[in-house]
Amino acid sequence: MSEIELSEAQSRAIAQTVREALARRRISRQTLAEEARISISTLEKALAGRRPFTLATTIRLEEALGQSLRQERGRPTPEAARHAPDELGSYSRESVAWIEGRYLTLRPSFGTAGAIFAYRTEIAWDADAARLVFREAERLDAPFAQSGSVAVPSQSGMIYLVTNWHGQHRLAVLCRPNIQGEMYGVLTTLHAGRGTQLTPAASPLALLPEQAGAHGYGRIGPDEPGYAPYRAHLARVHDDGYATFFTGVA
Repeated sequence: MSEIELSEAQSRAIAQTVREALARRRISRQTLAEEARISISTLEKALAGRRPFTLATTIRLEEALGQSLRQERGRPTPEAARHAPDELGSYSRESVAWIEGRYLTLRPSFGTAGAIFAYRTEIAWDADAARLVFREAERLDAPFAQSGSVAVPSQSGMIYLVTNWHGQHRLAVLCRPNIQGEMYGVLTTLHAGRGTQLTPAASPLALLPEQAGAHGYGRIGPDEPGYAPYRAHLARVHDDGYATFFTGVA
């Protein structure tokens, strides 16, 4: 009985309740997994919807959280939220559907001078969390691939890709897509230096619709065929006024 898998609807509802409990109690997923005596991999996959919750896992989570996670019979399932939370812009899926898709993503390489780092960013609607989310793929440094939420506030007209990993933030600020569907802006992150040193870093960033054609992913050097068009896209961030870089006072 303990290995009985719950239905997809039950698993989605439990995942939402667990995420809310984590946020409310300000505890990490790792801490919850340890207290529930389950692997962090099992918890992450279930919360992401990549595998259903089992009865045994659910019972252990209930014991660790001290609350019921399963819907009581006869009680109607609450209607899924239709708008993103206020901190992301309170948008509906219909109002941001034009952002969904796969994008070729370009920025300068942080490790090789003059080279360009190219990878993929996927933006899609997460029905359980009621928000757009993004995920990076095709990165040479796969362990450092980012994922997170997408903010689209109406006031600024900008699009924000927000990563918040246990309080450590990374932020991409992008202008809205032009007629070709291209988005340009700035990435702010941490650059790994010598040893364990981390340094704040910022760079131009370009997201281009993947179907427009790519010259490959990875670290693209000046002698490779895709370098010139990639470099031209990054140059537009400054040259076309999509972002301003202040280097100090003269």
